[in-house]
Order: sequence, then C-alpha cells, then structure tokens
Amino acid sequence: MHFIKYHAAGNDYLVYSSQSPFELNAAQITRVCERHQGLGADGILVPSFDPEHLAVTIYNVDGSQAEKSGNGLRILARHLWDQGHVTEQPFKVHTAGGEVTCQVLEKGARVSIEMGQAQFNVPEPFAVTLEGQALELHPVSMGNPHCVVFVEQPSEALARVLGPQIERLAQFPKRTNVQFVRVLDRSNLLVQIWERGVGYTLSSGTSSCAAAAVARRLGLVERDVAVHMPGGTIEITLSDTFDVLMQGPVCRVASMALDKECFA
Repeated sequence: MHFIKYHAAGNDYLVYSSQSPFELNAAQITRVCERHQGLGADGILVPSFDPEHLAVTIYNVDGSQAEKSGNGLRILARHLWDQGHVTEQPFKVHTAGGEVTCQVLEKGARVSIEMGQAQFNVPEPFAVTLEGQALELHPVSMGNPHCVVFVEQPSEALARVLGPQIERLAQFPKRTNVQFVRVLDRSNLLVQIWERGVGYTLSSGTSSCAAAAVARRLGLVERDVAVHMPGGTIEITLSDTFDVLMQGPVCRVASMALDKECFA
C-alpha cells in the first residue's frame, strides 16, 4: 500500500496513492497511522480524481470519518497540484461537510481554502464544571462540530485532560473537536486543540476557523486573525456573514509504503 505523507502546520496526513480501492477497516487504519508500528499520521486522505467531481474521504486515527479537515484539504490540494490534476487556478473539492474552493499558492508552499460559513446552531454558550473548573463552552460548526473554550493559558496538559471530557459531553451527540483559546490581541489567537477521533494534535484548520469565528462573533478580534498553534500559524479572514477564508503552509514529507505483513 502506497501513501504520500504531507504535513500542514504540523498536522500530518497520509494521502492514499495506490491504484487499488481503499479497503482498510478501522483497526487497520489505526495501525497505518500508528507512529511506531505504522507510518505515523493524524489521519488518511483518500482522494477521488474525477476531474468533474474532485472529492476526498477523510479518516481519523480511530478509523472514523471526519466531515471536513482544513489542514487535510490544504494537503489534498497540494497533492492534486503535485500530481498535475489541478493548476494554480481555484478549484472545488467535495467533502462530507460541504464543498470548498481551493487555490494552490507559492508553487505549493501555501494553500488557500474557502471553508464555507461558520454556523452557530446553538445560539448561546453553556456552562459546565470539569476538574473543578467552571468553563463556558461555545459550540460552532465548520461542517464538522467544534467547541471553543476561552482560557487564561492554553496548554497541551489542559487539552489532554479536559479535551476528551468535553468531546463526549451529552450536548455533542456526534462528539466534538475542542479548542482552548487565549486572545493575545485583536489580530492574534493562541490555541491548543483536542481533535475528535485523533486526540491531542499540533494544529487544525477547521479548529482555527472555529476559534476565529467565535472570537469575532464576540467582538474580541478583527476580520483578519492569525491563529498560533504548536505546529504553526494559520491565517483566517472572516466576512461579515462569517464566511471563512483559511490560508496556511503545506509541506510534502515523503512517499511511503506499508507491507501487508504489518497487519499479520
């Protein structure tokens, strides 16, 4: 099985590049993504190259499917460009979380994605107490579910402790991605992320969009926001109707193969 590995601001994905259909089950996907006995990744992208209908299926480490991934879409766009399927002109990609418009910039080094409109389906935040901490939770959808939590000091430790508890709250029947956010100033956010189906992750495109959208809705930031995460920085631009444009780096890491004996 052949894959090409990329990372986008530290969030790494394997793009399935074999000719045969992708038929791995959840346990096998987990094994492929495992960082010691597999190839190591935050997920797997399985593209469809039909020029009339470019599409991608996104698998999390646990084998579940993600509706949308901002970093994954930037990686897919770079891969399509690397393989000659697209040019530097804007093009559309279908995901389970909706259609997006992509554009490859700077000879593949950066990719811009029109991510669609942030949806505030729960009009008001709600409060919970976890680990003795009173938290205000702000649900938002970017085609996949998110929950933004403003804290004084986002940290990996905080994300690892509170993230899995928030992910599985009863208010999120499909589970949720969680962003722990500090507003640095009106143009910059500091964010740590717990990702549904993956766990702690160095960055996330849709999480960046969600964090910026909620902060903008609360009047805490301007339309242009830099979201700083341990893996890197993603730039977000928000319209007055909360349509989100995301731009960030992409790097091709390596072509990789995994022998079937690894599943024995």
